[in-house]
Amino acid sequence: MRSAGKEGPILRYTGISRMTWPGMRSEYAVLGPHPAVTTTGPHQVGVDFSGHRGLLREVVGRTERYDAEPGAVYVTGHGPITWLEVPEPTEALEIYPDRALIDRLAGGTAEVRPSYAVRDGVVFAVASRLRQAHMSVAPLTDIEASTLAHLLVRHLLRRYGTGPKGPSGPGPRSAPPGQLRPGAVDAVAEYIHAHLADEITLEALAAQVNLSPYHFARSFRVTTSLTPHSFVTEHRLMLARDRLMRSDASVSQVALSVGFSNISHFRRLFRRRYGFTPAVLRQIDSYQSI
Repeated sequence: MRSAGKEGPILRYTGISRMTWPGMRSEYAVLGPHPAVTTTGPHQVGVDFSGHRGLLREVVGRTERYDAEPGAVYVTGHGPITWLEVPEPTEALEIYPDRALIDRLAGGTAEVRPSYAVRDGVVFAVASRLRQAHMSVAPLTDIEASTLAHLLVRHLLRRYGTGPKGPSGPGPRSAPPGQLRPGAVDAVAEYIHAHLADEITLEALAAQVNLSPYHFARSFRVTTSLTPHSFVTEHRLMLARDRLMRSDASVSQVALSVGFSNISHFRRLFRRRYGFTPAVLRQIDSYQSI
């Protein structure tokens, strides 16, 4: 299993973990509110799993205050993002693909179009899988990590690229054989968010992209590295965390609002993902907000 390059292992509540993989490196951070200025480096793609209210960022000399929903995706080009104010706890994962891999898959020098706080189901899925590796929930082998790097870079070139195979270049933007068409994962994510408290079936997800359940399940995993079930669970737990921190609803009410009818099962999954129970999360958040 790949462990070289790991620094500063995740603490029980806060910390930073860095890992180097074939074709990319990743950094997973769990941090409390921090008034100090921080920076997201250039040439990265990342996911803010926590969501924020009242963020203040500066990009290329332009300052903006805004809100971001949980799961927001950030893609940087040459310019970094400077975070001037982050008033709430953060759980985020940043990925830095190898420049040589990007240019090789692009067939020449390529860049990506900066995009901030967008919804991107493929990036969310890849970041979720890497997060599992950082937390030692599901370690990655070198070949699995290399496959993820290739999947991510090809997606970035299709959706954000400005080089030979990007929107301004002559290369194809269609999905490779066996993968879902561009935008299909986002359509699935939209359906999940709209039906979070409802029963979500494989048939219903497949219907969003006009595929049979069998072909959808196979293509979805090839496209995202996650099964449809894991993808749904990641969204439900992420949004449960956000609601626990932003509302006075009981743990049971929050669990039901994101589609968990078995409260004990919800608590077990939540603890496995975050390292503590929903009740402890609220205690931590209250302490960090003092």
